[in-house]
Amino acid sequence: MKKFVLLDHDGVLVDTEPWYFRAGQRALAEVGVSVDLDSYLHDMSLGLGTWHRARAAGVDDETLDRLRRRRNDYYQEYLRTEDIEIPGVIETLAELAEHARMAIVTTSKRTDFDLIHEKRQIVPFMEFVLTRENYERAKPDAEPYLAGLRRFGATAAETLVVEDSSRGLSSAVAAGIDCAVVHNEFTKTQDFSRATHRIQSLRELKGIVLGDE
Repeated sequence: MKKFVLLDHDGVLVDTEPWYFRAGQRALAEVGVSVDLDSYLHDMSLGLGTWHRARAAGVDDETLDRLRRRRNDYYQEYLRTEDIEIPGVIETLAELAEHARMAIVTTSKRTDFDLIHEKRQIVPFMEFVLTRENYERAKPDAEPYLAGLRRFGATAAETLVVEDSSRGLSSAVAAGIDCAVVHNEFTKTQDFSRATHRIQSLRELKGIVLGDE
């Protein structure tokens, strides 16, 4: 049985990842740099980020700073206007809350996270939320999930991480925590061979938490 659950955010609780990619793609196009989805996912799995290929193409730092601001504006536009719901999330969290303590560990910036949750009822199920500003080294480094363990006062053995990306899985593995990877069409081609569990939806988490699977 798992007493603590550390949940990734984007792609696990809300369907934001395609819009983050499109926002970056749209910004890069303004300086003639194109990036396809496969290249983007490969770069992200290595922790290289959106601007890796622009920098390699010779785009200077000042321009990159401008593009980041443009990407952030586009992304927040999408967050306000596009459907990012994942069916069954609230019902699953309500059920899990009866058996485990939960928190979110995300690479999202706090401004984006707060915008997403202005009118959603996900955060009340969580004891805390760690956003990108709360740790120095991002996933795939172990630091985000180790920070989550410390905040809970939990051991790795009694904790479960829920992820949807190979980058997040690598972070959990590096922290020594069992990881359940939930299916996501956006990341489905990534390598999840090190996952402790593979699930199709969050509804399957209860069985894992209770030790039935």
